Amino acid sequence: MLTGKSGADGWLIIDKPFGLTSNQVVRAVRRCYGGKVGHAGTLDPLATGVLPIAVGEATKTVAYAMNGWKRYRFRIRWGVARATEDCEGEVTGKSRVRPRHEEIEAILPRFIGTIMQRPPAYSAIKIDGCRAYKLARSDKPPVLAARPVDIAELRLVAMPDRDHADCEALVGKGTYIRALARDLGAALGTLAHVAALRRLSVGRFTESQATRLDLLAERVHIAADCGFLLPIETGLDDIPALVLTGAEAARLRNGQSVMPSEAGLNRLKECAVIGAWHDQALIALARVENGRIRPVRVINR
Repeated sequence: MLTGKSGADGWLIIDKPFGLTSNQVVRAVRRCYGGKVGHAGTLDPLATGVLPIAVGEATKTVAYAMNGWKRYRFRIRWGVARATEDCEGEVTGKSRVRPRHEEIEAILPRFIGTIMQRPPAYSAIKIDGCRAYKLARSDKPPVLAARPVDIAELRLVAMPDRDHADCEALVGKGTYIRALARDLGAALGTLAHVAALRRLSVGRFTESQATRLDLLAERVHIAADCGFLLPIETGLDDIPALVLTGAEAARLRNGQSVMPSEAGLNRLKECAVIGAWHDQALIALARVENGRIRPVRVINR
């Protein structure tokens, strides 16, 4: 049973409310559960939606869960540029141009695939050890270099009025929706920013699994098998799995490398990170090296 302050291990999927930072959500969860708590994939304060929270031993897998695809629904405001590229920043420019439905549909394919994207100045990227958003508030805001990002899907969902368009995107790690809206505006000969943003999924975590933060305290007693606390393994579905014998599992748990007897190791790439399993449970994240697997993070439970 999940009883709070109990050292429970697993994933909580929070439907992050508008106005809170991801770290504020982490602190709220920590007050309920105690122990180690972390999040997979930061959401801006003005964004809502799926925020996976790792509890206990699940925190060891956060970096790998964050590598999954993320789906967003967002509203673009045409004709207005803002410093933060969302609805919070000061207005930095205006345009009278409003793209038509067919123009938007025609431009979207240009932004599908691997594209170069310049991150927003107001972002958490570090420049010489300092966060970009801190520099952006100074007299010399940073101009960040463009970098490749992956966009698997991008579609127009609705146009509520001539000033707005609702879109949905499935994107890879490091993609900024604010930058995508900005660049769509530029490609359509106008200015743009994100007026509203909601994350629908992170990897295998979806909004159907999410619970409201304000309900967390009263639901903290619910058992894991009711679906409230998801198993550690849930966030690692895309990582190759290798089943170990009892003896191999014991060695790996003790920090020793293992040469597994399972033939499946031959199909894994050198340096690949895998999930090592025994008795239908994840026991470690491990790396393939020279025909052996070496533990990266051991799951203690």
